[in-house]
Formats: sequence, structure tokens, C-alpha cells
Amino acid sequence: MSTVSQVERANRPNPTTGLAIQARNLTKRYGQVRGVTGLNLEVREGEVFGFLGPNGAGKTTTIRMFLNLIKPTAGEVSLLGLDSQRDSLEIRKHTGYLPGEFSLYPGLTGAKTLEYFANLRGGVEWSRIKSLADRLELDLNRKFRQYSRGNKQKVGIIQALMHRPRLLVLDEPTSGLDPLNQQEFYKMIEEARQDGATVFFSSHIMSEVEKICDRVGIIREGQLIKVGNILELTGLKNHHLELVFAEPVPVEEFEKLPGVGQVEVTSEDSHQVLRCTVRSEALDQVVKTAARYALLDFTSREPSLEETFLDYYRNEGQAN
Repeated sequence: MSTVSQVERANRPNPTTGLAIQARNLTKRYGQVRGVTGLNLEVREGEVFGFLGPNGAGKTTTIRMFLNLIKPTAGEVSLLGLDSQRDSLEIRKHTGYLPGEFSLYPGLTGAKTLEYFANLRGGVEWSRIKSLADRLELDLNRKFRQYSRGNKQKVGIIQALMHRPRLLVLDEPTSGLDPLNQQEFYKMIEEARQDGATVFFSSHIMSEVEKICDRVGIIREGQLIKVGNILELTGLKNHHLELVFAEPVPVEEFEKLPGVGQVEVTSEDSHQVLRCTVRSEALDQVVKTAARYALLDFTSREPSLEETFLDYYRNEGQAN
């Protein structure tokens, strides 16, 4: 497991607010086209924060505003207690960034590419770079243009991690990685967190967010619609029930129950099968209703965070 030297810790900016990221009314418009609207967000020092949303939701635009790569139309953001625009050079000394599309000089080898980044940062121990490359099974002697998409992504991950930054900002970091490399990446993120780093990463892969994040923000059409820890978000989930009855039951008895949705009924092997989604708080009433009839079987499946996210998106869209 990696460790951070006393010198490296001393060179990090001191926290002033306990917040690694603080955005206030952050807005980006491209003429009449919506980018991000009125985003307010706080990410605490030392946490792993997942930023969820489908392509086009505004994840990359938000990240680029955080790092002063594009100017906001309105609002402000601070990173590590520093103003993202006024202090952007100081912020970048202590930040590791992986963009969504990572491409570099095609004629340079992986080793030369990482050496270039190390020199930009004032020098990084080669043993650190080599260790990360070995863990991700990356051949540093191949030229960048010869790399597959996954191997290019590995170079990007290494350059973001190699100087042990205090803040990691990663845009779709596991894109192109195979499952084994993904698992190794998750270990690296946990080690960075244990070293005191804050990790902010965008993703549309719910399983990885569920695996490694402390808190999650959901962005939809440029607006942050939900922020919470994993337990709070899974508390929103719909349970998926399958009830098998010996004879037909009045479907409307279930449809009218608060918190019950997507009721479907089929006949299978002379039995009636009722499937529905149920909010956690409505489970007790569904069970009591089902008990009034000849119930043969009862199956409850707890959905993944991905299903929870999609359900939440669907419900928000219907509400709007």
C-alpha cells in the first residue's frame, strides 16, 4: 500500500474549510443551449464522491469549470480552499486530472509520455510510476499510437495518480479497462483515500459508484437533482416483487396501494403471477394485502443502485 512522505504532506496546501470542492450557483450556457444550471455542491476533504449521469447530462462541463478549463457563465467554485480561477496554477500542483478523452503525442512511448508529465510536475520518482504501470499491466515501451483504448486510459490514470495529489478529478476513469484492471483501479482509489486524498469522479456505471463511493450526486439535464450517501440513495429504491397466487386476485387492490407501481399480471401453469415495484415503506401493506388471498410464493428482489438511479430519473421526469 502506498504511503505519503512527510515532505509531500508539508507541500500540500492546508485545508481552510474542510471542503475539497465548493461550487455555488455554477452555471454554463452555450448561447441558448443548456450546459449546467445553478449547481451548488460541497465535497468534503477525504471522501470519494461519485458524479452520476448519462452522456450529455453535464458531467464533463462541470469538471472543466471546476478546473478552470472553461469559464462559467455565472457562479464560482473553490478547490482545496482556493479560487478555481484566481488560483488555478496552485490548484493544479495538488490535483490529478484524467479527462474523458485522453490523447497525447502518438510517437512517444508510454515511458516518455509519463516522464514528460513527471518533469512538468517537478519530478516524480520513477519507481512510483513503474509500480503503477506494473499493477495495471501496462507495457511502457510501446508507443502511444500502438496502445489500445484501454492502455491509453491506463497512461491517463497513472499520470493522474503518480504525484500523489491531494485532489483527484477523474472523468469516466474506468472507460476501456477490462474487469481485472478495474478492480486494481478501485484498490488504487482506496489507497489514495487512505493517504488523505479526495476523489471526485464522474461515471455512468452504477456498480462502481456503489462499490467505492461515500456519497453520490445525480445530475440530470444540467441540474443537480440529488446528493446523498449510498445508504440514502438505496433507501429510494423500489423493491421488485413477484407474487404467485393459486387463483386470480383483484389487481386493483394492489394498484391502489401507495408506493406500488408497474403492476403486471400473467397466468402461468394455472397460477396467477403478479409482478410490481414497491417502495420500502409500502412493503408491509403489500404483504398484508397479499395474505388475504391464496398466496403460493413470494419473491422480493432488492434492485441495484443502477436500477435505483434509473427509477429515480424516470420518476423525476414524470414529475416535471
